[in-house]
Amino acid sequence: MELLVDKVQELWQIYEYYLDRSDKRVDDWFLMGSYYPTLCLTAAYLVIVWYGPRLMENRKPIRLAWMLFLYNTGLVALNFHIFYELLTASWKLGYSYSCQPVSYSDDPDEMRIARALWWYYFSKLIEFMDTFFFILRKKNNQISFLHVYHHASMFPIWWTGIKWAAGGQSFFGAMINSFIHVLMYTYYGASALGPQIQKYLWWKKYLTSLQLVQFLICLLHVFQSMYFDCDFPQWMHYGSVVYGFTILGLFFNFYYQAYVRPHKGVKQQQQQQQQQQQQQQLGKSTVQFVVVVSHAVQSLVFQCPYPMWMQWSLVAYGVSILLLFLNFYFQAYIKPTFSKSKKTNGQVSNGNGHKMYDHATNGFVSLKRD
Repeated sequence: MELLVDKVQELWQIYEYYLDRSDKRVDDWFLMGSYYPTLCLTAAYLVIVWYGPRLMENRKPIRLAWMLFLYNTGLVALNFHIFYELLTASWKLGYSYSCQPVSYSDDPDEMRIARALWWYYFSKLIEFMDTFFFILRKKNNQISFLHVYHHASMFPIWWTGIKWAAGGQSFFGAMINSFIHVLMYTYYGASALGPQIQKYLWWKKYLTSLQLVQFLICLLHVFQSMYFDCDFPQWMHYGSVVYGFTILGLFFNFYYQAYVRPHKGVKQQQQQQQQQQQQQQLGKSTVQFVVVVSHAVQSLVFQCPYPMWMQWSLVAYGVSILLLFLNFYFQAYIKPTFSKSKKTNGQVSNGNGHKMYDHATNGFVSLKRD
């Protein structure tokens, strides 16, 4: 026990050490003084995600057409502001699109970039409303594990980004994503007005392709920065890669469940048998997973003389497996309790079988939004 306390104190000292070396320009900005408000808000989001559908179970869906229109319009304006500020300020400063170190100066254009990145971070808090609107409208089938994971992770991740690197390479991904969000929320704002407007939204089929292209561009941007040894915090590069692969794994898992598996003609009886086998293996797999990952983590904590890259690889792989396991557990045990209706537990569709990946809501959702 004493050893554990010592390790916790050591980790806290490391945190304070790096906290002293954070970007002092943002210390007095809203929510940036401490990590606790961001963690508490994220925890509150997860509680609402868990409890909200149960609270709405015996209530009628709430129609929010005009509120959705105003909400989406507001996010279009905010994301356009972020995109414009990052684009024009980085252009004026001559930012490199391949490798741009962080400048901690008070130059007016550098401060424009820092403020725009803070607004990007804050927009992730606002986007919690995406999930809350799903809950109020009883669209529980759109609250996928991918959706919740991405919402609950982006907000605290970007606090870290702003705290230590409110500029430099950070601008690129935020700028690209903000532009895509302008298009996404424009579509959803117009779609919220009803069928009379939806018939003009013929371009919706191109949004998914744009989102996937955006994802690949941002991931390749991080890889090339690492390859050319860009003067940017390496721990942020590694964190971005690990996080990117978890999203990629969850995306392909959903793609398989939504598009590939249904076409294989798996019968309901076979699915039930498979689920029973999965339940039998659940306990064994969980114990095995916890033991292996814990072993790798304790090796890192105690600085075992073993190749660090192998230990980090094991941890990164373990995290990806954990997320896939949690996704399975969510789909098999938690999501069915959201609603008694089997229709609610089905695949997301607009009636015509069309689905799309929504980076604005960070999950696959129906193209039809009342």
